[in-house]
Amino acid sequence: MSAVRQLLPPLISGTLFGAGLTVSGMTDPARVRGFLDVFGRWDPTLVFVIGGAVIVMAIAWRIQARMRRPLFGEKFSLPDRSDLDRGLLIGSALFGVGWGIAGLCPGPAVASLALSPVAVLPFIAAMLAGMALHRAWPERRHELQPRSVS
Repeated sequence: MSAVRQLLPPLISGTLFGAGLTVSGMTDPARVRGFLDVFGRWDPTLVFVIGGAVIVMAIAWRIQARMRRPLFGEKFSLPDRSDLDRGLLIGSALFGVGWGIAGLCPGPAVASLALSPVAVLPFIAAMLAGMALHRAWPERRHELQPRSVS
């Protein structure tokens, strides 16, 4: 597969994703915190962004089910697990706490680099540090994985 054919789909989809986040205002931490403030001045706009994403993904899953192979790849890379383990639950909780505190998650943070890099750099640095920390302890990750019963 040529490099262009391999790099073009992620480049186009990443650009569309970033543009969608920017146009919808989801790169604004105040808007995200407003959505999470369900007992205060709740801002429901994120519901429409999530709803739009769910609709597009539902259509994509239907189309993918009818395809034998992807347009820009050798095979589909689909999740092969559906269980909820301790690592997933802990990671999800940490993600949610970070999202609530900062008003940013990785996608909007990266998109915000183009608009206000100085404001978002501490978040990006902390995110990268967390990723590095996660990679530094592979034996710890192994402990979090569910054990198979034989």
